[in-house]
Amino acid sequence: MTERPEWTREPDLAVRRVGGSVVWANDEAFAERENLIKPGPAEFRPWNFGHKGQIYDGWETRRRRSPGVDQAIVRLGLPGVVHGVVVDTAFFTGNYPPFASVEAVAADGYPSPDELAELAWTPLVPKSALAGDSENFFAVSSSTRWTHVRLTIHPDGGVARFRVHGTPVADPRLVDPAALDLAALENGARVVDCSNMFYSSPANLISPGFAAVMGEGWETARRRDDGNDWVTVRLAGAGVPRLAELDTTHFKGNAPGWASLRGRLDGDWFEVLPRTRLQPDTRHRFRVPDPRELTELRLDIYPDGGMARLRLWGALTAQGRATLERRFTDSAG
Repeated sequence: MTERPEWTREPDLAVRRVGGSVVWANDEAFAERENLIKPGPAEFRPWNFGHKGQIYDGWETRRRRSPGVDQAIVRLGLPGVVHGVVVDTAFFTGNYPPFASVEAVAADGYPSPDELAELAWTPLVPKSALAGDSENFFAVSSSTRWTHVRLTIHPDGGVARFRVHGTPVADPRLVDPAALDLAALENGARVVDCSNMFYSSPANLISPGFAAVMGEGWETARRRDDGNDWVTVRLAGAGVPRLAELDTTHFKGNAPGWASLRGRLDGDWFEVLPRTRLQPDTRHRFRVPDPRELTELRLDIYPDGGMARLRLWGALTAQGRATLERRFTDSAG
């Protein structure tokens, strides 16, 4: 079994569930480009044929009879700094591309594919060999915030999934510092530690939108001791919370019985929300009884179980606004 690089623990900035979109591809004769960013691994059903041949859960182009390459452009759902990409050729054996390369661009607004084609793209991964029916890992050395990536396959073939792992960086021009989710991944918050992630990543807790299924939340293994599970989030910036949201949607027989929140600003932890009873499959919303400035948030669940989303609504302080703006300017190309 291939050991996965550490950077694959970072969020996938391109996946459909966070708002990613494959805005263009020059060819998709055999299988649709949108499959590249579907959540979850690719699937394969033997002898599942359609009018175009074997139906693949991926992006597949026709066989080239002239020189050239095939390309797809992905708009990142979470613009940010890219740490690595995965070109997954699962189930493509005699029809995978022998090589691939990846470029990126930072664009303001919502440019069309034609407008994107006119921009200067920066190489992230040079033309590199691929293995068939495999996850191909490529680390990226770049500190720039990108909004779009372009996958080039040389010369043609099929790719099941394209993952773009990195750190989201919010645009401060599009954030209301007086009213925002301080714990949101898209605003620059990130999970820094957790007790257990047996079933799913704790980063799911702070991802955009609602969880569509249980697997899009955070779930721990069943505890067989007297302890409890927890996760720590570094907030988008220093802020004062007003409202906390603990969402157990889809978790029915495996929701935590209780939860509490604690905060930290430079020193010791202090109470944000006391230990509170939770209901299964419920979106709970609680006013913070004693709002105080904090930069980190710890969620404790008792004793174990699953949580779909964690939200912490409030306002950035002056220091928090400066942090958000500095993160953006430091990653500008």
